[in-house]
Amino acid sequence: MNIPNLITVLRVLLIPIFILLFYLPYEWSYVASSSVFAFAAATDWLDGYLARRLEQSTPFGAFLDPVADKLMVAVALVLLVQEHANLWLTLPAAVIIGREIVVSALREWMAEIGARAHVAVSNMGKWKTAAQMLALVILLGNPANFTFWVLLGYALLLVAAGLTLWSMLQYLRAAWPHLRTTVEKK
Repeated sequence: MNIPNLITVLRVLLIPIFILLFYLPYEWSYVASSSVFAFAAATDWLDGYLARRLEQSTPFGAFLDPVADKLMVAVALVLLVQEHANLWLTLPAAVIIGREIVVSALREWMAEIGARAHVAVSNMGKWKTAAQMLALVILLGNPANFTFWVLLGYALLLVAAGLTLWSMLQYLRAAWPHLRTTVEKK
């Protein structure tokens, strides 16, 4: 267990705190839950930076880091869908969560056939993550009213969903030759 892995574990441990703050019946709970989420999102960058800088990358960290990210984002999206209960948030949330399931399954399958490198993380994922995290911080920090900030959060989430779909198509396109040859061999 090294410092980057401890930071990743901290991110997972912050999820129940974030949920508790979200549901507190106080006006300040929006800012509190958004702040915990923003802190957790920042630790995602920090643990990766430290792992590279200190040369402390581990198989455990490589496994847990994306799991922590997906858990944190999925929980935030589910909470926000329940709170906002509208198409502007529900549709991009479904796209983002659905894409994570599809790409995770695709990566697992590609690893089983020895072609994992064909579905590696792309730079587009960094833009998607930035738009997604900023949208979630904004939406978590504000009540579900149609204010400038909430509309900005919706817009950023729609951008993230669009980039999410695009990146999923790129992953599927890269995997398609392997998917076709496997099907044809059966």
